[in-house]
Amino acid sequence: MGTCRRVAKQLTRDVPRLALTPPEAAASIGVGPDFFDQHVRPELEIVRRGRKCLVPVAEIERWVRENAERVLPEVDR
Repeated sequence: MGTCRRVAKQLTRDVPRLALTPPEAAASIGVGPDFFDQHVRPELEIVRRGRKCLVPVAEIERWVRENAERVLPEVDR
């Protein structure tokens, strides 16, 4: 069992994250946890297992893409 834990700790450094905790997800888009919980989290599909809550990285990327505004250049008049 000790060997499995050592291998798992070594792997986590090199394995890309597929999901983040809500505070990590908030930080990844540059907002605080309160703003995230109120304005972003309701629009995301969340993974829940027991007390653990994870936000898939793909969901964060989708939310950012769908909420991005295209800024058009101003036209000289």
